[in-house]
Amino acid sequence: MTDAEWAAIRPLLPVPAWLQGRGGQSEGYCHRQLLDAIRYLVAGGISWRALPADFPAWGRVYAFFRRWREHGLIT
Repeated sequence: MTDAEWAAIRPLLPVPAWLQGRGGQSEGYCHRQLLDAIRYLVAGGISWRALPADFPAWGRVYAFFRRWREHGLIT
């Protein structure tokens, strides 16, 4: 993902609760890494469990994908 693409997408993502002072833990992964992993899956047509080790664990990537899909950010 280019810096220009990231600059356009970043404001659309929800702000984590812990950054808004509503409690909770930090997420531990950069949203940009998670989006890169999702884009890799879509482009390669691979399964979630086949995600390379260069990306966050597939379960975490899927959890964010599911959350963003439920909020209408990903269709």
